[in-house]
Amino acid sequence: MILSIRRAEEENDWRRAQKRYEQGESFETTVAGFNKGGLIVRLGRLRGFVPASQLASGHRGAEEQQPEERWARLVGAPIHVKIIELNRRRKRLILSERAAVRFRRESQRVELLETLRPGEVRPGVVSSLTDFGAFVDLGGADGLIHLSELSWNRAAKPRDVVKVGQEVEVYVLNVDQAKKRIALSLKRLAPEPWATVEDRYYVGQLVEGTITRLTNFGAFALVNDEIEGLIHISELSTGRINHPQDVVREAEKHVMRIIRIDAKRRRMGLSLKRVADPEYADLDWQSELGEEEEEEPSFEFDDSDEDEPSFPDDEEL
Repeated sequence: MILSIRRAEEENDWRRAQKRYEQGESFETTVAGFNKGGLIVRLGRLRGFVPASQLASGHRGAEEQQPEERWARLVGAPIHVKIIELNRRRKRLILSERAAVRFRRESQRVELLETLRPGEVRPGVVSSLTDFGAFVDLGGADGLIHLSELSWNRAAKPRDVVKVGQEVEVYVLNVDQAKKRIALSLKRLAPEPWATVEDRYYVGQLVEGTITRLTNFGAFALVNDEIEGLIHISELSTGRINHPQDVVREAEKHVMRIIRIDAKRRRMGLSLKRVADPEYADLDWQSELGEEEEEEPSFEFDDSDEDEPSFPDDEEL
């Protein structure tokens, strides 16, 4: 009688296993034990085997370790698996944690793509970095923050902005259902530097800048890692020079003076030769003492001055 009940229960377990196998279903069970090749799990009265090669990376352990070192800690723990081979005649039941992870992730990916909307702000974790941007795991699907959307600092590299494993909030730019691609942005959640440039900088101010690139007409410099300005060739030195490389090199840091701000056109004029100009002595002294004038200091330059730098048109850039 007892044997008949056990056989009936085992029969039902095989039927349930067969149904899960045919439907490609993933499910949770419990680790019952292990051997040198992998984990043993229970499906009712049935014993299933999860080979080491089918375990997720976090459960696989190192090959040089003994089975006890690799898997003893997992006994009694829950595990998500998927049946990948079933042979009832041979009582063979092989399962995979890796396949279950892929299945769950694909299900989450489909759901995420269906519910995600442009304009939303979502939490995520940086999963990988490339030369062209950073991938962020949104909980089932990865989205790409293109290099141009990482930072308002155009010279910044992905590794300068985020790290793998870092938790971030991202702005959803676009969701391509057909190609299953998600475009994200990090910089759009931060204030655009040029929008407040006139509140934070003024003509005559000394700032630190990093030379980002050289052209025949001057050198571009990144001010405080956020605003790129131009040091016209006529503002690089008091003497005549043939090319900006005679004075500066890319990646060099220099103290420079702001001589023009055009927020609407997103342009800032900088100067190296005016850093020690006596004309700015009072302003520099006040800045050093930390004093604030009631009116913001300003300096006007005669546009007719032949030495006054002119910004190149966008076509020249």
